[in-house]
Amino acid sequence: MNPLSIERLQVFPPQSKLNPSIYGPLESAITEAHITGNLQGMSVQQALEENKLFILDYHDVYLPFLEGINNLGDRKAYATRTIFFLTPLETLMPVAIELCLPSLNTNHPAKQVFTPPADATSNWLWQLAKAHVSSNDAGVHQLVHHWLRTHACIEPFIIAAHRQLSIMHPIYKLLHPHMRYTLNINAEARESLINAGGIIESFFAPAKYSMDISSAAYRNWRFDMEGLPADLLRRGMAISDSTQPCGIKLIIEDYPYASDGLLIWSAIEKLVGTYVNHYYNSTSEIISDSELQNWYKECINSGHADHHQAKWWPRLSTPDDLTYILTTIIWIVSAEHAAVNFGQYLYGAYVPIRPPLMRKLMPIEHHLEYENFLKDPEKHYLSSLPSLLQATNYMSVISILSTHEQKEEYLGDRRELSTWSGEPEILEAFYNFSIELKRIEKEIEKRNADPTLQNRSGAGVPPYELLMPSSEPGISFRGVPNSVSI
Repeated sequence: MNPLSIERLQVFPPQSKLNPSIYGPLESAITEAHITGNLQGMSVQQALEENKLFILDYHDVYLPFLEGINNLGDRKAYATRTIFFLTPLETLMPVAIELCLPSLNTNHPAKQVFTPPADATSNWLWQLAKAHVSSNDAGVHQLVHHWLRTHACIEPFIIAAHRQLSIMHPIYKLLHPHMRYTLNINAEARESLINAGGIIESFFAPAKYSMDISSAAYRNWRFDMEGLPADLLRRGMAISDSTQPCGIKLIIEDYPYASDGLLIWSAIEKLVGTYVNHYYNSTSEIISDSELQNWYKECINSGHADHHQAKWWPRLSTPDDLTYILTTIIWIVSAEHAAVNFGQYLYGAYVPIRPPLMRKLMPIEHHLEYENFLKDPEKHYLSSLPSLLQATNYMSVISILSTHEQKEEYLGDRRELSTWSGEPEILEAFYNFSIELKRIEKEIEKRNADPTLQNRSGAGVPPYELLMPSSEPGISFRGVPNSVSI
């Protein structure tokens, strides 16, 4: 459900970027002694050098808000770090979980480290720790990767297109199906999903601090890092390699979101490149197009005003610049949104293993609650999860979000091709794009049937179909719509 947080661990122990005078020591409490026994004979340094260690790091995302969250009474949370080891089968095995609280909390330790269980008691503690990580992950998935990165941050590009580009402008015509329904959906989200007291605040751990977390994450948002190859490089999940089709090589080849996504990214890039070069032959034509330049300036200066002075914005001077900007936009609204939205019910609906919030902190030795935990660990675990009402309401919401509507338009579908009836090169490009997406679908089917790819096949492992371009209506766990829509 959330393929966008995992990063390659490059520094051990992990370090916080928060102010140590406020939030305490920068270094994680996870030590080499915690994980060495699960590295299959490697030292930590060797595992780092061989790209075998990965991390889900939610420490800095949650820690500034934990005092407020934990004072609400109906939910409890930690700031978590989880380290994974890449096995020879290219599966990720968790080897340590760190649960952190603000240091001013006197009733619970500021940092606890849990490792894979050795006995019955540590097994239940490990399950509880994993549940807290899942709660962290669910919040970041919904508030940062889903709402912020695919819904909110794309909105200014759509508004500016309607304000600055004529409906006859070639770039407006290209983007038109990729802007379908998004403003309407975002408006509805502000009324019932992300509003104060709304669905997100009711069923996710951050509660009334949800938009604070989303806003804090926006400070680190960068449009130039939103394209798939750039995002994978930033997270250390790939390295530059000019011999590969997209110029990168995956560190984990069996990373379904990335490996399938690169096929779609490449197809979009080829289509957009052909389209842009048909209308713009030179730098001067890009620079002199006042509608195009005004659109991009408004996206930056008004739409993303908090970042308008950032040096990382891509320039818009050449056809290659425009190709990258448009490819990134189309990628975000189609494949990236599909990957984080339409699998929510499949991967997240079974609340006991994917809780969106927790109601208890970990039991602490020598406390009465710990004695009760030892007597009936299953009861303690279930009482830590969302209530039955919270769980069923949450399940109903994500089932709606995971549903394709009857009239959905999917990537590769162009219902207004007649507007290019006098431009056979453009018609051919769209036709080739549609054919390429069908080929990609066959390739994904082939990968899902490959028993050596254990992250998408095997007993109990659902095939990864979220980036299969086509879908039937309903909850299908596949399909890439043209736009951010449900």
